[in-house]
Amino acid sequence: MKNKVFLVIWATLVTIMLLASLSFVRQGTGLIGKGFSDSDDMKWRLDEFYDVIGPSVLNPINIEEAKKKITVSESEIEEHRTRYGTLADQLANIHDQYAQRIADAKDASNDLLRETLIEERDMKLEDIRKNFEGNGHVEAKIRKTKEKVLENYLNEIRNKSYSIHVAYKLKNIETGETFSKGDISKPAVYKKNFNANSDYLKVSSLPGRYSEWTTPYINYYEDAHVSDEEITAMANPVQSFEGVVIVPKAAFEKGGALYAQYKDFNRGKYGMYAFWILGLLALIALLTVMKFQKEWVTGTPIADWYAEVKIDVKAATLFMSALILVRYINSESYNLLNLFTHQSLERWVIWLGTFFIVGVIMTALLAFQLVNSVERWKREGVLAKDIKNSFTIQFLKALGEMFLKKSIGVQSFILLIGFFLAGIGLVGGFIDPFFFVVYVACVLFLGLPALYIFIRRSAYLNRIIIDTEKMAAGHLNEDIKVQGRSPLAEHAKNLNNLREGVRVSMTEQAKSERLKTELITNVSHDLRTPLTSIITYTDLLKDETITPEERAKYVDILDKKSQRLKTLIEDLFEVSKMASGNLELHKQRVDLTQLLQQALAEHAEEIANSGLDFRTTLPDDMLIANLDGQRWWRVLDNLIVNAVKYSLPGTRVYVTLRKVGETAEFIVKNITKYELGENVDELFERFKRADTSRHTDGSGLGLAIAQSIADMHGGQMKIDLDGDLFKVTVTVPTK
Repeated sequence: MKNKVFLVIWATLVTIMLLASLSFVRQGTGLIGKGFSDSDDMKWRLDEFYDVIGPSVLNPINIEEAKKKITVSESEIEEHRTRYGTLADQLANIHDQYAQRIADAKDASNDLLRETLIEERDMKLEDIRKNFEGNGHVEAKIRKTKEKVLENYLNEIRNKSYSIHVAYKLKNIETGETFSKGDISKPAVYKKNFNANSDYLKVSSLPGRYSEWTTPYINYYEDAHVSDEEITAMANPVQSFEGVVIVPKAAFEKGGALYAQYKDFNRGKYGMYAFWILGLLALIALLTVMKFQKEWVTGTPIADWYAEVKIDVKAATLFMSALILVRYINSESYNLLNLFTHQSLERWVIWLGTFFIVGVIMTALLAFQLVNSVERWKREGVLAKDIKNSFTIQFLKALGEMFLKKSIGVQSFILLIGFFLAGIGLVGGFIDPFFFVVYVACVLFLGLPALYIFIRRSAYLNRIIIDTEKMAAGHLNEDIKVQGRSPLAEHAKNLNNLREGVRVSMTEQAKSERLKTELITNVSHDLRTPLTSIITYTDLLKDETITPEERAKYVDILDKKSQRLKTLIEDLFEVSKMASGNLELHKQRVDLTQLLQQALAEHAEEIANSGLDFRTTLPDDMLIANLDGQRWWRVLDNLIVNAVKYSLPGTRVYVTLRKVGETAEFIVKNITKYELGENVDELFERFKRADTSRHTDGSGLGLAIAQSIADMHGGQMKIDLDGDLFKVTVTVPTK
């Protein structure tokens, strides 16, 4: 506890000594042996007086003479004339502005208002016409406005006052005119003689550096522009005056105009004297009774803890502590005079609090860090070990690994640089208020958005990890949300693709196993049925006792079954070739309308015997497409045969061919004879038939063949099912 007290006392003395030393260097020459008349405040007030007295009293511009020097240029006239467009545009605009108002007044039976509006409109129209008739009318308007601008400006200059009590008697050396105010014979704290020996008082008719209030006002007023060059041309020549200017001593006495400022100056000056003496005493104490002892900061629990802190953290803390202390000493060395000048309990409480919190604590912290660090690094090998284990070295190692994925590495690096610059901006804010404003702007518009993005990315990463764990547990039905275009979103998309691939693979595998079983069953059935008949009737033909009629009948049956078995094998072979991509197309220009008509004519007898009502809708003109005519004939043939076989007798079959954009569309719609399942996609599978009992002729390959041919031509085949309404749509490009 005793060591802590000594450390605080030592830090207090050091802070006082530093503040006193720097403030003495900066303000000593301006206070020691100087009075209020030598102060910057007094100099500013006098400069203001000399700047204002000329334009307002000694050498004012004659308003009427200045008005005569006003000029109106051709460009100003043209700009005024055409500001709102051509003559026709402006007349039309005025008519439009008043038309509705005049109509409303007429509807309200307000004749007086209506006549007033008409008169006002006509006056404006006449003024616009005069603007385009010649320059005189426009020039007069601009000149009148400029005169008002100039008059307001010069009157404002004449009415400008100054903030000091001054007496003077001055004579224009050219005209002999004398100007005076107050009694210059009274005792003075400031006296200035102007004559040939000490230089005359040079007086301008325009204000100088203390007249910021004039600049923006004079340049623009309504639509008139009075340039600085014009004002300068109107100014009087610089006049020379001789005489005396004094600040009466009575102004500094009690009740005087500058008494409060005089009293505050002396209070601040003597307060600074006292503080400098206190700083000298602090220096003496530091060199004698309060010499620093390293035991004050070593051998404590906090010192042991500090020894384990990373070296780069120590360096950063040391730098920040030094920077804060320097910033405090630098600013307070200026503020001390103001503190002593305007003494108040509230200001002293705030200053003392800041003094101990910033000055004393930062000084003690610097001493603690420096002594403990030096004592630790005196031991051999400790400094090298601390550097090796520092965050900086670990960071550099990790930095190389961060760019294994470049997109993530770049974004992370940008965030890192952003936070680093934010730290630099904060330090700059302590050094200079301007940098603090820039720092706040960067935090609001760069730092906070970057922090928002970082937090959102972290939250998104957590969600991806949780969803990945669910996927690993076998839950494959929910997608991971893809959010934005970040590398995390790309990773989520890849995980979704992986999940979908696994799910589709499992589904396809199950479906493949099921279809494989059905395919084997269906192929076995469809091959075995005609083959069984062939074997049976072949055995019957071996019987020599059968009659010729029976033999002919058996031969006919054998022929039909053989043809069916041949067709089935050929279709299966063709589907296999299409699936493997070994089928070659011979494309040429084909009229699809004629091809469909031929297909319908080919099956005209079957259609007539089927009891179905075929309704066809064909284009009036040729519908040309570049395709393999023989293969496309197979598509049409299969779909027409499919409709004849599986349509409910007595119903209508709609066959449509039309052009849709750059494609030809072929549609067959019919009412099915058999009830179909909900999964219509399975009808494209090989050996899949609507007649599940397989009592009808057919291989079950018709739709599969048609779809394969459509795919090979870059077309598309789609099945829609609504109850018993079966619809097949085939599209193929016409170009």
